[in-house]
Amino acid sequence: MGLTKQYLRYVAGAVFGVIGSQKANICYVMQRGGERGRYVAVAACEHVFIWDTRKAEKVLILAGQKHEVTFLRPSPDGVHLAVGYEDGAVRLFSLLNGESDVCFNGHKSAVTAMCYDALGARLVTGSKDTDVIVWDVINECGLYRLRGHKDEVTQALFLKDKNLLVTSSKDSFVKWWDLDTQHCFKTLVGHRSEVWAMTFLNEERRLLTGSADSELRAWDISYPLEEPAEGRPPVKKAKSPPEDGRGDERDDDENPQDHILTCEKAGSVLREARDRVVSLTADSKARVFACHGNDAVLEVFVVRSEEEVRKKMAKKLKKAKKKAAREDGAGEEPPPERTLRDEIVRLSNIKASSKIRWADCLSCAGGELKVALLLQNNTVETYSLKPRDKAAAASKTARLTLGGHRSDVRTLAFSSDNLAVLSASGDTVKVWNRSTLQVVRTMACEYALCSLFVPGDRQIILGSKNGKLQIFELASGSLLETLDAHHGALWSLCLAPDQRGIVSGGADKTVKLWDFELVKDEASGHKRLTLKHRRTLQLDDDVLCVKFSPDHRLLAVSLLDCTVKVFYVDTLKFFLSLYGHKLPVLCLDITHDSKLIATGSADRNVKIWGLDFGDCHRSMFAHDDSVMFLQFVPKTHLFFTAGKDKKIKQWDADKFEHIQTLEGHHREVWCLSISPNGDHLVSASHDKSLRLWERTREPIILEEEREMEREAEFEDSLAKGDAPVVPGETPSEAAPAGKKTVETVKAAERIMEALELLRGENRKMEEHKYACQRAGKELALPEANPILVAFGNIAPSRYVLDVIKKVRSSELEVSLLVLPFPYVPELLELFNDFIRQGLEVELVCRCLFFLLKIHFGRISGSMKLLPIVDDLRANTISKVQDVRDLMGFNSAALQFLQRQLESKEEVMFFADATGRLADKKKRRRKRERVILTVA
Repeated sequence: MGLTKQYLRYVAGAVFGVIGSQKANICYVMQRGGERGRYVAVAACEHVFIWDTRKAEKVLILAGQKHEVTFLRPSPDGVHLAVGYEDGAVRLFSLLNGESDVCFNGHKSAVTAMCYDALGARLVTGSKDTDVIVWDVINECGLYRLRGHKDEVTQALFLKDKNLLVTSSKDSFVKWWDLDTQHCFKTLVGHRSEVWAMTFLNEERRLLTGSADSELRAWDISYPLEEPAEGRPPVKKAKSPPEDGRGDERDDDENPQDHILTCEKAGSVLREARDRVVSLTADSKARVFACHGNDAVLEVFVVRSEEEVRKKMAKKLKKAKKKAAREDGAGEEPPPERTLRDEIVRLSNIKASSKIRWADCLSCAGGELKVALLLQNNTVETYSLKPRDKAAAASKTARLTLGGHRSDVRTLAFSSDNLAVLSASGDTVKVWNRSTLQVVRTMACEYALCSLFVPGDRQIILGSKNGKLQIFELASGSLLETLDAHHGALWSLCLAPDQRGIVSGGADKTVKLWDFELVKDEASGHKRLTLKHRRTLQLDDDVLCVKFSPDHRLLAVSLLDCTVKVFYVDTLKFFLSLYGHKLPVLCLDITHDSKLIATGSADRNVKIWGLDFGDCHRSMFAHDDSVMFLQFVPKTHLFFTAGKDKKIKQWDADKFEHIQTLEGHHREVWCLSISPNGDHLVSASHDKSLRLWERTREPIILEEEREMEREAEFEDSLAKGDAPVVPGETPSEAAPAGKKTVETVKAAERIMEALELLRGENRKMEEHKYACQRAGKELALPEANPILVAFGNIAPSRYVLDVIKKVRSSELEVSLLVLPFPYVPELLELFNDFIRQGLEVELVCRCLFFLLKIHFGRISGSMKLLPIVDDLRANTISKVQDVRDLMGFNSAALQFLQRQLESKEEVMFFADATGRLADKKKRRRKRERVILTVA
């Protein structure tokens, strides 16, 4: 039997080059022992980076899986960070160690809004699927799903003292929810277009909303059943003309809950920007808030306190009286009315270096306001200002730019020793250390389209969009020379196999061959590298890609007319024309033995040709969008392709097989580069990230790889499927929070397997008992199931309980919902035994109540189950009461110990203070004796 060809797997390494992704917001976080306002959290594709703004370095990476981060929200205690993802999942990370133990799955699409309540015990999430879900953070489960919005949810806020929730959406509505009854009792309809952001002011007595126009609308909130706040006049409900003929608010139902609160429009705050509000943020005390549009200006406003407003109104009244006194014969003017301008004042405008994508602000000690901005050009900036100053001017305190490019990376190259990686974008070229992923050099350049290392790795050459060749020296980081090579974009560069020159191809329909030369620099007197133009090949169409064959015999050129022309290098005579692509060939490469050439096109196909006769060996559908880059692994016939479909694929050019797919990028992949030894691959994408892939020693079995791809497709289809339907439940505003996922299906399967094992063991014991009766003596017990033996010879019923315990708390209800009904009677009998024995009473009661709720009709109609349910009722009440008594006793004991410790610490504190006072007196007496001796 012949040996099969072995392929080695490439796995994802590090993600670098991205400072902050644009899809998710920026927020201030706390680190152990760190000061407030020093650390910020930003998304980096599927990860979250915690940056130290003072040192401009990453202090923590919260690793994600494969979906992009879309929203961040720190917990009120600053210990955890809630991270929302594009697939609708929410994970809670600990900021102490960076680990995540809690994952909530409920949304079908990207999470767009999150908020903790005041205690951090509940988390509300909103999504593009228009649903709002409230999660129990402590119990790690979903409470309920709220439905009512018709478009993406943009913001969700808890009220501190009330069990109420307010949400805004792109459907132009702001909805108020009563969480006791889980229904919407009020809808604000006073917006003409999408509501993009909102925040509370004045101790949650005012709501500020930002829409698609230049107004920030303010709404006064009052509670009819409560007295107005001290110093604040009661709000009188007046019917004002609506903005769009629909009214400012709408009561959904006529019931007593409609009078929980009133919400009236108090006025508008005008912004300087004319476009929509992109984000609106306030500090923790809601004394300062900031907003911005799609420009580079952040507008900061301050909310005056009630005392400051009264002083302002007193000044206004005094001014009005003086004016009335000056005007003879004029009647007494009415006192000036209190307006929104008297309460909200523009503080300052912060001009960032580029367009702002997200903002966050934080109040620190001494009245300082810190502002963090995530810009659209992969930059983070922080500012500081004093709101108390009359002329508050913001000062820039930090700017994170070194770890990434401002625009997309369009070209990559590896050094000959596999240690350095070159990346170039529209304004800079950076050289990275591959092992540490740190930037070694950063140099300003033209808009780069192609690049390479000069032999010796001391210089690099870039080809730019305006047709220039730029030569840089790495040791000094300086530009040695700029050559006008082409009259159009310089699309491709290739190093000659003899390493004595390069070839360039541009949009001016020419291919130029250059030689390396050393010339004496007039300024320094030392020799430096330059390029000397040797020959020019004129063609009929724009040149998109050029490549030498490794034997230096042929030169392949792809043209805009969808063909690839092959020429002899020595005479530049025409040799072959490779035609068959329907759209232009964007990339090509030749194998190390100069036998095969592979071409990738915008028609999404890759063709493999023989260089002997120009025959097409195979045409393969490679990507779902244009093939942007193609390169062979050195000394093999394996090659990688990168496409606009966000994927990188590996192929075998001999067997014409797809080997593996590298998924990780979230936008179009522009280019890639393979190290000379083939162990590393680096890729660049429109998501601003550079990704390093490493070759392992793990072999790839193609059949298993295809099976894994089919499983991934099944999981994706399951995730996009409909939510499970609860029997007998009609659609309403409130619904269960869970979602059917692969994990919940697997958990239900494990429970069913455990119940089948229990049935098998019970059947074996019955057969053993019958055999003993027939034999008239006690026979040896049958062998236990190997699974039970592996778990320490536990009872089958305890094994079922252990399986249920291992199901994630957030997935338990949905797993039980997927469970078929024939298993339910057996579970009820088991739950009765568990409760009678006092085993995991809280967990068992949770499962029991959920099963009774969803299968109520069939359970109550079964005469067989009635005795079990009656027995459960009695046992559950008594055992739950015992658990409550135990918790009450323990709580009282802990409170007693706390009081004892506090009294003991107080005594120790005073004893310590007395000791310090005695030492102080002793030192003072000693000092006085010294003074007396000197005198």
